[in-house]
This record gives sequence, structure tokens and C-alpha cells, in this order.
Amino acid sequence: MSNSRDSTRSPTLDSQELPGAFPAIDQPDQFKPISAHYSLSQAVHARKSEFTRQHDIRIKVGSWNVASKPGTEKDIAGWFVGGKGVSESLAGMKIDSNVLPHSEVVDGSGAQEKIESVERQEWRATKKEPTIPKNDPGSVLAGDEIGLYAVGLQEIVDISSATEALRPYTDSSVAKKWKEAMSAALPAGYTLVAEQQLIGLLLLVYASPKIAPTVGSVSTTSVGTGLMGYMGNKGAVTVRIILGETTRLVFINCHLSAGAEKGSVERRNWDVSQITSRTKFDPVTDSTGVTQDFGEGIGQEDFAFWFGDLNYRIEGVPAEDVRRLLMLHTRNEYDIGSQAEQKIEKQIEKERKIAEKHTDTLCPPELLDSMSDPTSLQTTLDSLLPHDELHQQQKERKAFHDGWQEGPITFLPTYKYDVGSVGLFDSSEKRRGPSWCDRILYRTRRAKLEYEKKVEEEEEAKKKDEEMKARGLDKVAQNDEEVLFEYNPDTDGAPEEYDEYNEEEDAADDGETVITKEGFEDKIHLEHYVTHQRVLSSDHKPLDAVFALTYDAVVPELKARITQEVARELDRAENEGRPCITVVCDHHLDQDSPKKKDNDNSQPFEGVDFGDVRYGQTKIRTVTIANTGRVPATFGFVDRPVEPGKPSSISPRWLRVQFDRPSDKDNSIENAIKQYTLEPGDVANAVLELNVDHIDMVREFNDGKQSIDDVLVLRVKDGRDHFLAIRGNWQQSSFARSLDKLVRVPEGGIRRLQHQKPEGSGSKADREQGVKWSAPRELFRLTEAIEELTGRTLAEWGMTADAQQHPPWEMHPGWPFAPESWTLAPGTYREGLTVAAREGLDTDTPFQSLFEPEVTSIDRLEALSETLVAFLQSLNDGIITESLWGELERGILAQERAKTPHSGEDERTWVMDVLSAAPSHSIAFTFLIHMLSYVANEVAPVQNQQSASEARASMESQGSQRSRARSRTVSSQDPAVSRRMQVDGKFAEIMAAAMVRFPSTFRDKERKASQDRAQYILQLFLWEKWGHGN
Repeated sequence: MSNSRDSTRSPTLDSQELPGAFPAIDQPDQFKPISAHYSLSQAVHARKSEFTRQHDIRIKVGSWNVASKPGTEKDIAGWFVGGKGVSESLAGMKIDSNVLPHSEVVDGSGAQEKIESVERQEWRATKKEPTIPKNDPGSVLAGDEIGLYAVGLQEIVDISSATEALRPYTDSSVAKKWKEAMSAALPAGYTLVAEQQLIGLLLLVYASPKIAPTVGSVSTTSVGTGLMGYMGNKGAVTVRIILGETTRLVFINCHLSAGAEKGSVERRNWDVSQITSRTKFDPVTDSTGVTQDFGEGIGQEDFAFWFGDLNYRIEGVPAEDVRRLLMLHTRNEYDIGSQAEQKIEKQIEKERKIAEKHTDTLCPPELLDSMSDPTSLQTTLDSLLPHDELHQQQKERKAFHDGWQEGPITFLPTYKYDVGSVGLFDSSEKRRGPSWCDRILYRTRRAKLEYEKKVEEEEEAKKKDEEMKARGLDKVAQNDEEVLFEYNPDTDGAPEEYDEYNEEEDAADDGETVITKEGFEDKIHLEHYVTHQRVLSSDHKPLDAVFALTYDAVVPELKARITQEVARELDRAENEGRPCITVVCDHHLDQDSPKKKDNDNSQPFEGVDFGDVRYGQTKIRTVTIANTGRVPATFGFVDRPVEPGKPSSISPRWLRVQFDRPSDKDNSIENAIKQYTLEPGDVANAVLELNVDHIDMVREFNDGKQSIDDVLVLRVKDGRDHFLAIRGNWQQSSFARSLDKLVRVPEGGIRRLQHQKPEGSGSKADREQGVKWSAPRELFRLTEAIEELTGRTLAEWGMTADAQQHPPWEMHPGWPFAPESWTLAPGTYREGLTVAAREGLDTDTPFQSLFEPEVTSIDRLEALSETLVAFLQSLNDGIITESLWGELERGILAQERAKTPHSGEDERTWVMDVLSAAPSHSIAFTFLIHMLSYVANEVAPVQNQQSASEARASMESQGSQRSRARSRTVSSQDPAVSRRMQVDGKFAEIMAAAMVRFPSTFRDKERKASQDRAQYILQLFLWEKWGHGN
């Protein structure tokens, strides 16, 4: 069904500038250079003739109201798939020359058998078997001659039942038996491509093996218009598919409101408007992956098929006249004298008598004319069709007037028959009038657009007429016409030709040409439209229509090749005018960075490698950016999420990015993106400085919650983004850990645990077995080294310092722990010393081996003292944990309230008892107190033991009276004692903040009071050492 021809649009239709049409293409078969602004989809579409091929397909649309009768599914194979059950004399159709006469069928032996008689068929209709006449060869196209089957069923369940009408869900078991019947009837390989059910409405669409792979963008939906305007006992089920990526098809199966009384037709019209406005399909995704922003509705397709039980009736004609007139034709289906024929005759006579009684209802004259010639079925039908409500509503533009078309009606009304009868209309008490309730309409995109254009022209003409009347020009124009023109009654006044849809012209063999929404040229032709009069299992007769569709379908392989060619050409054209930069990373390798193994065949890292990264160590790398394009390039790093809960930034907190030139425009906004412009051939350098210098970051790196692994985004305006990979190897640190972890670190330092499980893993027993030290080894080493270097520093100062130069411990009581007392100012040199000190702790390396020989003792001492304070501050739990401090503070407050004096010795004993609950913390506290006392005795010795004892007793006495906040102000006549008091107070102030963990919920006033109490506790232990020597 396919052949290969070029499918281009006709110039006539192109010039109409229909909505959705593509620009005209002068040379569709030649590919011309494409400008950079020309979109890929437009460029590919311009070459559509190269990747589309014409296909021919037949679409069979069927509709049947099965009236919830059992066994109706057994007939669908015969009439819909097999094309059987047509009474040609009552359908107004001729047998195709390729099909055998309707009355005969050839069996396997070559003999001919007559089709089953109507009488025999009606007698058999009560049996539990299909009601299709036996030996019927089929009169219309069927089987594998059809590419798409779309069947709409109504009342597959009893919608008059409140249980079914108000059911909150759809009973899929009923639909299952219909699908099974269809699958069994269709030729092998046919696939169900779409289905939708709404209570009693069911729509099934099947495709042939050749067509099914080309069906895409399937979308189904339902609209209920029944009870309260929304229930599903009335409404529609709709399917949208796209054939061959080009042609949109919509199938609408509906069941509109019933009733022949006044007002019912308006309700049916309302149903149609609701179905049209409320039907929405899923957005279409094209072959390039681009999805529509909004879904389409009815009216945006290329071809639509609206079918079902529309329930429009024959209006203005007595029902008994219609029944009697039509049965004059249906009786010819029966053998003369047969029981069935006699039943028809009796029914005709009964209708005649009823008509005579109702003399007040006049039969239309045209209907009386048809009665005088009962041999012509079409004459009868033509006399009834003007009374068809659907035709009337279309003419009045109330429903189905916007381009909807219908094939010629050459068949009897489809409703209402006695079940089991070929031609006996409703003989029940209700005696409903025959009507063409079941219809199949169709509409093309072209017909809809032409209708809209016609309406627009009418509105414009109406507006001009009103303007002329308002200005009084209509009479002048009328007079001018009388003067200028002569009137000939024989030739003038004839209606002008207008390019409207004509159903007879549309029946021509060439069909209607349609420009689809995608700009392709398709054709559609209605081949037949007929009822299956000899299907007896429902009170409705099924009907179907076959359409021949010629459409352009995309060949995926060809389109992929064309798309690649177009994309390459677009890239080439675009790249020539786009800015282009080249990024070169500094591949500096640290001495302590891991070396590449000889057998490592991995690809070289193209980003920025910072090697081994340590806490507090600054590392710098350089990235060179060169403009290698033909136009100026403007670029800058862009913000993106870097950490959960943190504002966007160009880089993580541990990385700082700077350029070696000012930005294009100074921006007062701190976090504004800075842009830089390079002329062709120009170069700029970006300096990347890495430093993990915050304890919270150290903690996250230690725990594996962060890593030195990131990507910076360098955005080039109107160019492509460059992604700059950052990596480094974090070196585990003993900082930002708990004492419980540190006492388990083996000899060799924390680095020995570099790749082991994070803290907290394993059972409690495992953790107990892992304890290596009574207190952190790092604390032992720091306090020991500080004591040693303190004595050495004082000795070296006495031997080498100028007599006029005052030592720092005399200038500042907090030396060597207070930053303001340091003789070595912060900077690169001091940072190198503290990094070396931390490296010694993390690797368990002697400090002296990490410091250069020329580093003085005082510089070493200050670096280690800074390291000690930072180490204490970084501990997760502190030396005195929050819970231990809470117990200590509660005891102090209780003593203050009791106003009971305690000796200093009693208070020290009580403090150590509290700390003993955490042995490692208690031992660490003792080591720190010993180290602080040692340093204090060295830098502020008290030689007069009597003065020292008196001062200590005075301070402890004040402490017992809870005047701790003023204890640091106690004076002494001995200058050495006064200075020692200052040193102890400053040491206690610095160390209390580093060693004690106060509750985070404290306010400033509460925190200050707690800090004063913590300082007093430390001073209690420092006073104890006065005069005890080293």
C-alpha cells in the first residue's frame, strides 16, 4: 500500500497561509546552507520530502449500540471485520465487481450456495449463536484490506440501571469479552493500539502489522455529560493517534442524550459542545524529544471521525407514517406468504389505521409523494432526510456545522427494530419512530479551516454593512447600483459559487486534499457508508464506513540521517559566529601527592588536581583561559547549588576563585556573577585557592560527608559551557573528633585509619576493645612539647636577646596562647608551622623532624600553642563535656544558694569526682592543668612563698564566698604575685572557652556567667601549684 513519491505541498494551498503551515520552500530537494538562527526542526522540516514516503491505508470506522443485549459480541466478527450482514436492497449499494453476487457463495467444491433466507435467519436468532446470515461472503471491504479498525460501542452495560450509571469505577470485565471477540476475528498480527471505556461506551482501535509500528502519541480521554452534566451514562470516549509522525487522527465514540420530546435536541447539542470543549489530549512529543507545552483538543487534528448513537430523530413526521412507509420496503426482504412477511403486512395495516385515527397530524406532501412510489427506497429516504434533526441542526449552525461531513445516506434508519428482526420496526407499546440515531461523521483540517474563514468573512461583511448603514451610505450605494447596472431576472440573482464542501463532489475518486498540521499533503476519500441490516441481536443496526487515506509517513532511518546532516551543518554555521575559548589547567603535582603507578592505564585527569589536602593548608592552582575564536568572548563562573541548605555559589566554601584582571563591570552586589571579556587571541588567568580552614568543614571531610570533588561551570555568553573538574585527596585529621575516637587511634596517628570505617561503626564491645590510650595521644605530645619548648625558649632568650628587648611573656600575660601576644605575625610562614604541627599529630611524627632546623624555639612554641588551643576547640565533645559541665554548674549554684563556705581543696576534690565519670576526659584535664601550671611557673614565677600562700588563701576565701567574678582583680603587695594572678586569669580565660562545652541554647548573659564559673574552676587548680616549682 505504499509507493515512493515526493510529497510536497501545492503552491495553491501554500498561498492560503493556513494556520500551522510552514514557509514555502523553493527547492525542497536541495539542501542549501542554513543560517545559525534557523532552528533544527525548521531545517529538518524543509527537507521533509527526503525522508517521507506516501502510504495508502484504509480506515474502517464502525458504530453499534448493542443495547446491553447478551451475545451481541458474537456478531462483531461477522459484520465489522467480515463485512457481512448487509442487505444490499435496503442499503442502496452495489456489489463490487471483485465480489461474488450477494445471493451466492462458492464452496470448496466449486458449487454455489445461496445465502441464508431472512425467515431462516430470524428463526435462528433466538439461538445462542451469531445472528449473521449463513453463507454470507461479505459485501464490503474487510479482513487485511483494512489498515486501521476503529469500532465504537454503546450500552455494553445497562446504563438505565442506577447501579451502573452511578458506579464509581468502570467494569473492565465487559470490555474484556469484546476485545477477545475482536482479537479472535481480526487477521493474525493486528494489534490493539488504543482503548477507552466510560461505563457503557467502549472505543477500540486496532492496527495492521504494517501500520502498528508507525502509530505514536496515543492519547485517550473521556467526557461524561449524563446525570448532572458529568456522569458517564452519556458522553464520549476519544482517542488521538499520530500516523507516521505526520498525520493526526481523532476518533470520537459518543452516546448523546435520548428523547424525541421538545428540548431533547437542545440537550444533544449541549452534549456535543461539552465533549468538544472538555476533551483534552496529552501533549505531543515529536521525534526530536520536544514536547508541547499544552495538550491539544478536538479541532487541532488533521482528520476526525465522530460516530456513535447521536440520538438525533426524525422530526415533524408522524411515527406511524414513517414506520408504515419504511416497512413497505422491508417486507420485500421476506418470501411472499411466509409467516414473517405476514407479520410485516399486519404491522403495516396496523400503522395505517393508527394514522387514520390521528387526522390532526398531517403527513408532509413530499412523504405522500414517496408513498405513491413505494418501489424507490431512495425516494423515500430523500423525503425523510429533510426532517432529520442532525441535518437541521447543521443547517442552523447549532451542532456539527463547523466542517463536519457525512456520507450519502442510502440506508434505512438504524433505530428502532424489534430484536431478532431484519425489517420490523418497534412493535412494542411505545412504538418509537424510526430514526437515523447512529451516525458516522468525519471532518478534515481543511474543511474546518475553510468554515472558520467563511465565518470570518461573514463577520467582516456584516461589520461593513453596519458601518455603511450608520453613515447612511447603504442608500447611496443602492442608487448607484440602480444607475450603473441593469437587472436581468433570467440571469441575475442566481447564487454565486462558493468553495464549500459538497458531499457529492467529495465522493469523486480523487478524494479531498488536506494540508496537515505538520505541513504534509494528504488525501481522504469515503469509499462506503452502510448499515448491516441483517444483524439481529440489538434494536439498533450497526453501521460502518471505510475511508481511503493517502498520507505522507516518515521513514525513521531516512529522517535520522537527514537530522544528522542538518545538525552538522547548523553546528558549523553556528560555531563560526560563536565565541570560543580554550581552557588549560595547571597540572602541578605536589611532592606529597600520590604518584601514578606504572601499571595505571587510566586516562590523564584533565581538570584541576590539588593532590593531598590537609586541614588549614592553602593550595593554589592556575587555570589559563584563551580566546581562540574569531569574536570577543565574555565569560564567567556561574552560581549553582554547592551544599544542601546553603546559598548557590560559583564554588564550595573551601575554594576561592579570582581572576588576574578586573571584571567588565563592578557590581556592588557581593554575590553577583562577574564577567570578563577577552578579545581574540587574548589570555586571562583564574587563580584557584583551596583551604579547608573551618572546623565544621574538617568534621564533614573526616566523616566522608564531603569530598574534594566538584565541578565549576564556566559559562561563555552565546557559546558553550565549560566544565572544570576539581579533585583532591583529603588527608584525615585528628582535629574535629571526639575523645572517644582519639583514644582508639593506634600508634602512627589518625592517618593509619585513612580508609577504615567511619566513627561509630561496630558494636560497643568492639569499641571497648579498641581503646589504646587513657587520654588522646595528641594531647600528651602537645603538652609535653610545649613544656619542653617553654623552658628552652626562656633559656635561649636569656642568652641571645638584647637587654633592651622585653620578652613577650612580660608584655602579655596570655603568652604563648593568646594571639595578641605572638611575636610571629600570621602569614604564610606561620601557617606553614601550624600545618607542620598538625601533620605531626596526624601522622605521629616527631615535631622536631617536621620543623626546619633554622626555626627558633619561640616560633615552634607559639605554633604548637596555637595548635593546642585549636585542637581543644575542635573536639566534638570537649575536655569537659556539656553533660559534665551541667553537673558542675548545678553543684556550684547549689553551693552559692546554701552560702556554705568550702575550702579550695574541697572544691578541687569535688570537681575531680565529677570528672571521674569520664576517665579519658578527667586524665586529659589533669594533663592540661599540669602543662598550664608549668608554663605559668616558668613565665611568672613566685619566689616569696609566704606572699604566695597569703594571696592563694585570700583568693580561695573569696571563691568560697562566691566572689569568683572578681577573683582576677585581687591585688598583692608582691609584684610577682600580682603578675602571676594575671597570667593564671588569662590562661583560665583562654582555656575555659576551649575546654568546656556550654549548652548551645544559652543566651549571652547566661554564657558569660557560665564562662566565669569555668574560669574559676581552672584557677582553683592553677592556684594549687603556686610555689610548688616545676
